[in-house]
Amino acid sequence: MPSADVTAELKTAIEEFFRAVSFESGQTPDYAAIRDLFIDGGKLIRASAEIPEISSVDAFIASRQSAFDSGALTAFAEAEITATTEVFGNVAHRFSTYEKRGMLDGEPIAGSGLISTQFVCISSHWKITSMAWDDERPGLAIPER
Repeated sequence: MPSADVTAELKTAIEEFFRAVSFESGQTPDYAAIRDLFIDGGKLIRASAEIPEISSVDAFIASRQSAFDSGALTAFAEAEITATTEVFGNVAHRFSTYEKRGMLDGEPIAGSGLISTQFVCISSHWKITSMAWDDERPGLAIPER
């Protein structure tokens, strides 16, 4: 069982990520804040398609910023609902259930899924090395836990 301090720090990192990608209509997302959460070379992997979309931190930010700047993405909110955390020395993993909602191309979007986040501890600070997620859909339900 990881210490309460480490678990709280990892939870805070996930909350900061979700805060950076979340915004209400009329607000501006703080995508640039994502850079501080990741190591150099960090990856974000959307695995809900047949071929996973693998992005660097900068490419992830650029794609989201483009959708916002074009007016296609006008609101988005994502939040962690539950999580399991494991820590061993300077590595950690957090497996989170999330919910999301928003407006894309004038249509409401909503969903939930699981996100796997890996961390390393560098100079007493936990940084994200990678995030991989998949959305719940027909034939793929979030397991009971």
